[in-house]
Amino acid sequence: MSTQKPNNDALWGGRFSEATDAFVQEFTASVQFDQRMAGEDIRGSRAHARMLGVQGVLTADEVNQIDEGLQQIEAEIQAGEFEWSIAREDVHMNIEARLTDLIGDVGKKLHTGRSRNDQVATDIRLWLRSQIDAVKSQIQRLQSGILTLADEHADLIMPGFTHLQTAQPVTFGHHLLAWYEMLDRDYQRFDDAQSRMNRCPLGAAALAGTTFPIDRHFTARELGFDAPTRNSLDSVSDRDFAMEFLSAASITSIHLTRMSEELIIWASAQFNFIDLPDRFCTGSSIMPQKKNPDVPELVRGKSGRVVGHLMSLLMLMKSQPLAYNKDNQEDKEPLFDTVDTLMGCLMSFADMVPAIVPNADAMREATLKGFATATDLADYLVRKGLPFRDAHDVVGAAVGAGVANGRDLAEFSLAELQAFDARIEADVFDVLTLEGSVNARDHFGGTAPNQVRRQVAEARARLG
Repeated sequence: MSTQKPNNDALWGGRFSEATDAFVQEFTASVQFDQRMAGEDIRGSRAHARMLGVQGVLTADEVNQIDEGLQQIEAEIQAGEFEWSIAREDVHMNIEARLTDLIGDVGKKLHTGRSRNDQVATDIRLWLRSQIDAVKSQIQRLQSGILTLADEHADLIMPGFTHLQTAQPVTFGHHLLAWYEMLDRDYQRFDDAQSRMNRCPLGAAALAGTTFPIDRHFTARELGFDAPTRNSLDSVSDRDFAMEFLSAASITSIHLTRMSEELIIWASAQFNFIDLPDRFCTGSSIMPQKKNPDVPELVRGKSGRVVGHLMSLLMLMKSQPLAYNKDNQEDKEPLFDTVDTLMGCLMSFADMVPAIVPNADAMREATLKGFATATDLADYLVRKGLPFRDAHDVVGAAVGAGVANGRDLAEFSLAELQAFDARIEADVFDVLTLEGSVNARDHFGGTAPNQVRRQVAEARARLG
């Protein structure tokens, strides 16, 4: 039988008769990454201690000692003077051990009526709640930049695409508002997830609650939660809120990749629709003419990390029995990296997008290619009494002639157009112009410049 003593730094060693293997100690420790929740851990501990004082579990003097000790620890951490120890496993035990060093046995009373299980569940929610606030702020900053650019270029005509083929004329402002709408849904998803996660697990203890006369509503209020969680088993094992955040982050990342891809294409010499500011681009070590859109490319690439973290957490929780399992320690690194990655992507876009300079001539020239007003001609014929399917056939024949002769529909003479259908009159050229096309779509959500400006104004009012 081993006579090794458990590690003196561990706060749970009483049951063990031998020390933790050195590799296992390092392998199972989480303090290397969960120390970033130190502020939340201290905040939760202070609220817990106040509640124990109100309930008579701790004396007023003991609560004061704990509170002062935790304030000192927080100051040490902020000053970079706190000594983190892998032997103490995680952020919680490091702080508790230091508290005991500072105030003696009173520090050991802090853990009364709670477990690391409900403690970490509370810390993560507190931390993620504040991070969602930061993410939402960056989304709105990017939206504000998009609105400024859209308002400035509400009249700038460009080709709208389907299948990356010229479809119909739109405006640059209208296209940018499509990006705004993506981000608006993203904001709502984060806001919704934040509301659903705002329940306090503290007091669920390890899994079954505690025999002490705690007041979970008190700690929930102290920590800014809407209410305590309702079931102690679910409280410590639930990571739905983290998966939901990662899902919202993944969708936002995918939206940013769609924007990135368009920026990359538009900035190419083949399109030349926009110029990205030099400060968001790099050059080539061998080709002196190159201006590479590195920021959109990196944002496009980083989406893989975010989506991968969602898959990781989904697999982490798959088939886990209630309640807490050590597997759940693996929830933090994907969560932390997702927040860091998403924030970096949003911040870079929020800085870059308002500084985009569109090339109006290139956009217009591209819109004049590909028979972008063909649908307008079909609609014109419908208004002249021709059923739409027949009008579609007529315009298809006209487009075929244009392809054969290398001419746009607007370049045909009236007589040439009337050869396809006698209903066509001189007013047809009003709908075959690019301006006529976009202005004709003057309805809610349409491409008309006045609609774009109205949507910008309404969106700005919502942003506040």
